Amino acid sequence: MKFIIGTKAGMTQVFDENGVCKAATILKVAPATVSQVKSVETDGYVAVQIATGDQKEHRVAKAQKGHFGKGVRFVKEFRPRAGEEGVLADMAKDTAFDASVFTPGDKIEVSAISKGKGFQGVVKRHGFAGGRRSHGQKHSEREPGSIGATGLNRVMKGQRMAGRMGSDATTIKNLQVLQVNVSENVLLVSGAIPGRKGTLVEVRGI
Repeated sequence: MKFIIGTKAGMTQVFDENGVCKAATILKVAPATVSQVKSVETDGYVAVQIATGDQKEHRVAKAQKGHFGKGVRFVKEFRPRAGEEGVLADMAKDTAFDASVFTPGDKIEVSAISKGKGFQGVVKRHGFAGGRRSHGQKHSEREPGSIGATGLNRVMKGQRMAGRMGSDATTIKNLQVLQVNVSENVLLVSGAIPGRKGTLVEVRGI
């Protein structure tokens, strides 16, 4: 059970040992600390809570200081999958770890909040083709077209329409760790991951 949290720093290109160029995402992974290990007896479920980053003192509530011992910026919980519950037995509060928990070649899944795009039309949001400019249609290139059904006199539930797009919790699976730089606290992950620069990212081994 490998996991850590970090922030998206951007994208780059990486050449492997065969000279093949691969797109990669740069993740800044600051050292993290186990702030709490939850159990069924005390919390009703099994999970490990980790914290990372520093926060200004005036932004930290007394309850947070009592729990973490200091101001932290990011806190996340990771629940073990079936068969991984025994891994948490080796974890204790204040256990520290960094990017070295991963090695090049590890398969991972990454979760983050995707980029918010605001209110968008059906062409961008759902990939509609729009209308043709034939037979007198001059302004219908990006219109949705018909939204109803004959005889029902109402719009069917689930009809795809314009609306808010993005800012969704998204998970990308079967990515690969290309490089690990412990001194710079950086992970290079194959492909693109959700979110803008600075987005909080959860990295978990498969």
